[in-house]
Amino acid sequence: MKLKEYEAKEILSNAGIRIPRGIHVKKGNEFVVAPDIKKAVVKAQVEVAGRGKAGGILMADNSQVQETAEKLFQASIKGVFVEEILIEEQLDIQHEYYLSITIDRSKKAPVILFTSEGGVDIEEVAQKNPDAIRKATVYPLLTKVPGYTIRYLLNGAPKEIGPVIQKLYSVFMNRDALLAEINPLVMTPDGLYAADAKLILDDNALARLGISENRDLSERERQADAYGFSFVELSGNIGVIGNGAGLTMATVDLINNMGGKPANFLDVGGGADRVRVAHAVRLLGSMPDVSVIIVNLLGGITRCDEVASGIIEAGVSQKIIVRLAGTNEKEGKAILLSKGYLMLETMEEAVKAAVEAAS
Repeated sequence: MKLKEYEAKEILSNAGIRIPRGIHVKKGNEFVVAPDIKKAVVKAQVEVAGRGKAGGILMADNSQVQETAEKLFQASIKGVFVEEILIEEQLDIQHEYYLSITIDRSKKAPVILFTSEGGVDIEEVAQKNPDAIRKATVYPLLTKVPGYTIRYLLNGAPKEIGPVIQKLYSVFMNRDALLAEINPLVMTPDGLYAADAKLILDDNALARLGISENRDLSERERQADAYGFSFVELSGNIGVIGNGAGLTMATVDLINNMGGKPANFLDVGGGADRVRVAHAVRLLGSMPDVSVIIVNLLGGITRCDEVASGIIEAGVSQKIIVRLAGTNEKEGKAILLSKGYLMLETMEEAVKAAVEAAS
């Protein structure tokens, strides 16, 4: 789950990383900016990339902050309406650095990235001058980043950055993060500050962290989570239901290979009964762009007759194309055939029929 900037900065501040003075303001609430903050940065708290270039970060003198905040509250940044803003003092920036920690999945360990060329165009730096970004793996049994690793990362950059790396690593580990990023980490005459911050937490750790709701989920993804489905919304018009991640992903891939556009990934899991299957079909039936649904299930601990009953019980308007194989296969097929459902023997045949029906 992505945290908003003000949430991430509060965590960094509690870990001892300096952040600019500022206030968090919700739409409709009154606020006052400290009079000694002569110039401010007004930032939309929206979870989109490139918000600065999209007009989500504005500069203002103290006397103009109210007007600038109102302007942002009336704005939409990449289609997301602004409900919260962060107002901070402008910093006297001497140099910008980039610092982040994420997971290197190939090594199954955290990797720290650092460069003296920080700022909004870090992606361009990565493309045009990848050698400018220094990387170091830290294996998770270590509670601290070794000194030699920090010296390698800094490569002549100010030694004051070393403690910031240690503190960010502590945040990354203690918060079960998938990404902890400071961009830019800025040097000012008064020292180092995290001018911006990003934290993405592992969804599987939210309960352990005391977070009851994953804000990143769409409404349908929330419903799927409540039912216990593995579900991801895509942008196509062919609904996909399978059992087992491999079979469901293979169905999605085959739809793409045959020129179709999958609308989702939905794995109902093993042992799905009539009620569970009905919930899955209704969930896809509620998606306005879905014109056809393919159900591709292999019955092991899942009974095909239960699957068939769930499909019928769902009662959706979209055409449903079914491929069933395994336990109680004959009974399941008989139930569906009696109601006029299209039954096909192989996954390839079912996907081809779904693509043709959707087009």
